[in-house]
Amino acid sequence: MSSRTISLTSTFLLLAAGGTAACDNDEYTDEGFYCADSNGVIVDEDYCDDDNNGGGGGGGFFIWHSSGYRSGYPVGTKLPAGGSKFAYNDKVSRSKFGLPSSGKISNGTVKTSVVGKGGSGYSGSKSGS
Repeated sequence: MSSRTISLTSTFLLLAAGGTAACDNDEYTDEGFYCADSNGVIVDEDYCDDDNNGGGGGGGFFIWHSSGYRSGYPVGTKLPAGGSKFAYNDKVSRSKFGLPSSGKISNGTVKTSVVGKGGSGYSGSKSGS
């Protein structure tokens, strides 16, 4: 009886450890961030700087993000499909992704261990802009 108990306990522990590892992989991902217009065309990051003393920002600029975005896309490039966006001055969304709550975010910034699955995330502005 004792060897059967040890075998079942070992099996349970292995299954529990595997389940925990699987959950970790589903919940955290790396996300790339870019300042872009409503169509996903990358613009100078100054347009998404809400601390720029009136020199940047405006209603038509967003922070786009996706696990599929890599660093290095130049200004003028249309971001690959599958990303989400939120207003550049949305402090709650910035914090959710581990970004500073205000100020400039460099194009191509990659944050590791972002909660959520890549590409989906939160989009603070899904209406047609």
